[in-house]
Amino acid sequence: MRRRTPPPPAPLPQRDGVDPVRVRLPRGGTWATVREHLVERLTGAAPGMVEAMFDAGLIVGADGRAVAADAPYEPGMFVWFHRELPAEVPVPFPVEVVYRDAHIVVADKPHFLATTPRGSHVAETALARLRRELDIPTLTAAHRLDRLTAGLVLFTVRPEERGAYQTLFRDRRVRKEYEAIAPYDPSLALPRTVRSRIVKERGVQAARETEGEPNAETYVELAGHRGGLGHYRLVPATGQTHQLRVHLNALGVPILGDPLYPDVTDPVPAGDFRRPLQLLARRLEFTDPVTGAEHTFVSGRVLRAWESYDGWDSVPRPLGRCPDGSATRPATS
Repeated sequence: MRRRTPPPPAPLPQRDGVDPVRVRLPRGGTWATVREHLVERLTGAAPGMVEAMFDAGLIVGADGRAVAADAPYEPGMFVWFHRELPAEVPVPFPVEVVYRDAHIVVADKPHFLATTPRGSHVAETALARLRRELDIPTLTAAHRLDRLTAGLVLFTVRPEERGAYQTLFRDRRVRKEYEAIAPYDPSLALPRTVRSRIVKERGVQAARETEGEPNAETYVELAGHRGGLGHYRLVPATGQTHQLRVHLNALGVPILGDPLYPDVTDPVPAGDFRRPLQLLARRLEFTDPVTGAEHTFVSGRVLRAWESYDGWDSVPRPLGRCPDGSATRPATS
């Protein structure tokens, strides 16, 4: 099999911790110029924006020089530009760094903050923030958490090592443990292992279970209960989209604050940070593929519905700090 030639390095620097957009001109097609292709390709751009970017010299080639609006179309050519960043409401909670060395950064992400740039969340993401705050422009995510899920995320420092850490997740050599707060059902027999087939269709918000060979597996146990709420410990063996949310919903105990399960609710206004999804990536364990070190990391965040049900749907406070500056730890249940 012929190896694909890697793209050249970006000739533009990051902006606000966000990489420039890279576009490779496809082979085939009938475009006469680079401009014609980009106008057709960037259908979501405002009218006249592509032309204005060419006029301002904001679209560049691999040599960093501005591409002329009438530059002939060359299949396989790379061009770069910075997207116009969307107006984003800042997520008013910090990303806590749990661990950092020359190879990795482990961060404790708050609810409501996306892991990586996507859609309308670009500069207000854990990755962009950490690049700015730690001054590590090469930082990349080895995996992702949903925007609404809080907890531990692994980032890699060196691009040439990213694949080794991503392989850990692909090959299921990372032990992940989550916690969730959901209704308590005394008739639900736990612990148990839930297996099902989960399908997530493009353009559809919620995933669904369907017939067929299981592709999702979650171990579920009850860690405690009080006041009609259950404190659940979840250990996924697979990583399907929304897997934990789908599985608890299927058991009849949907996670508190979930806007998709059991029913898709209307989007909340931007800046509404109430009712955080009560799901937390509590623990990560793995053998470092580069250094050989045995790592165990634990989130310092608290699922507020378990701490205080009456106040969990108000605006959550940032992670507390001890007098010595370290993050406060949650009380055990």
